Amino acid sequence: MTSLAAVLLVIRVLCIGNSFSWDAVEQELVPLCDNKGVEVEIHNLYKGGCSLQQHAEFLLKDTAAYSHRICSNLSPSLEGRDGERFRIIKDTITLRQALRDGRYDIISLQQASHDSGIRSTYEPWLSLLIDTVRAYQPDAQIAWMQTWAYSKDSKHGAFPRYHNDQQEMWDSIQACTKYVTDLLLSPSLEGRDGERFVLIPCGAAIQNARETKLGDTLCRDGFHLDYTYGRYTAACVWYEILTGKDVRRNRYKNPKMTLQQRRLTQKSAHKAVLDAKK
Repeated sequence: MTSLAAVLLVIRVLCIGNSFSWDAVEQELVPLCDNKGVEVEIHNLYKGGCSLQQHAEFLLKDTAAYSHRICSNLSPSLEGRDGERFRIIKDTITLRQALRDGRYDIISLQQASHDSGIRSTYEPWLSLLIDTVRAYQPDAQIAWMQTWAYSKDSKHGAFPRYHNDQQEMWDSIQACTKYVTDLLLSPSLEGRDGERFVLIPCGAAIQNARETKLGDTLCRDGFHLDYTYGRYTAACVWYEILTGKDVRRNRYKNPKMTLQQRRLTQKSAHKAVLDAKK
């Protein structure tokens, strides 16, 4: 994949997401890009716990279900860069509105965490969403954001679906990721070619970080990412995908992070991106 930063003055992203895209793109991604002078505009369509099926149903009914959250280092109106960095929240919006009225270079899809490792929850909803995105935004690159497994001690109500086993959940997510990748790369699907699809391996980065000295501490509540270095890890993956730059050379860190935490998380994200390209 040619980095978007190499060919674009401004990178515009739309996430069709939920709280996991909130974790990944709304806190640390823009500051990481800002550190290297990369101009970005991130639009996150947020609906908590939203699955592929729910996204598809909202689309079919044209329901204004989403909070439209914009993170950018472009607008001078996004002031007060402390805490809620570069971030504003607009009115609710429909998915069709967002696809019709905006122009995006990359559009990401993802499954709700509780369904992320359950293959039967993906279709026909994923194909419907892909086809709609392509119809409204034919020049955009479609991305799949891989979510992460829960903490080993998670109390999430869906964890029993994976026998309360983090490794089982992670293996299931990887299997479903392969299914999505094969679908999007299939030559039988018109327009769905390798040059226009990218995997954003946030789940792999989190799992990599868990194997470091950080241990199983990347989540703040058993499933959402830790505010200090959990969210940073996922944002580092996005940074590399969008810019093509090695995040290990980025000096930005969350003010509460230690230098060791920055090193471990950046290394974990970088490895995930490299592995995804193999």
